[in-house]
Amino acid sequence: MNQETLNLNRSSFGNPQNEGKAISKEEALTLLDEWVKNEKLKVHMLQVGHLMKTYAHSKNYPDEVQHLWYLAGLLHDADWDQWPDQHCKKIIEELESRNLDPGMIRAIASHGPRYFGVEPESEMDKMLYAFDELSGFVHAYSLMRPTGYAGMEVKGVKKRLKDKTFAAQVSREDIQDASQRAGIPVEDLIQFVITHQITALE
Repeated sequence: MNQETLNLNRSSFGNPQNEGKAISKEEALTLLDEWVKNEKLKVHMLQVGHLMKTYAHSKNYPDEVQHLWYLAGLLHDADWDQWPDQHCKKIIEELESRNLDPGMIRAIASHGPRYFGVEPESEMDKMLYAFDELSGFVHAYSLMRPTGYAGMEVKGVKKRLKDKTFAAQVSREDIQDASQRAGIPVEDLIQFVITHQITALE
């Protein structure tokens, strides 16, 4: 991704008057199907959406808040498949046009701070940033294991993280940066993903 061309050049997203407004899961999945033709990317987005909702559930947030977290994870890469040169910008504009929750939109805007120029501030922002790269990395690791996620251990994932040739497109720096911003050790994030990611496609 090109840092200069993807910079959103703004830090405010959505309308505060739309706080709490969301589309249904069915509407979100319809948007996903219309915009994303790459099945591997679709899997990634479904998994991150699941992780976000599961994390919000673990914090005992209300159902409507959990749903906003789910939407942020599900739709964060919706424009990457067809419009990579407008990544993040196009999906943000789409969600703003639908008058949706500004916090959810901002989380999407901040899921790659060094690309989009938006710093993760809220808990939702930070956790989407934390789960994004790590989710994809753990999934890549599962695909090379005979047993997939079954029996996967944190130490195995960490070993692969040190191997810069494995899933080379995944930024180790972003994973570490996201962990620090969230205030959660990388090991704990990895364990959460291992524990919950397998159920994302059920």
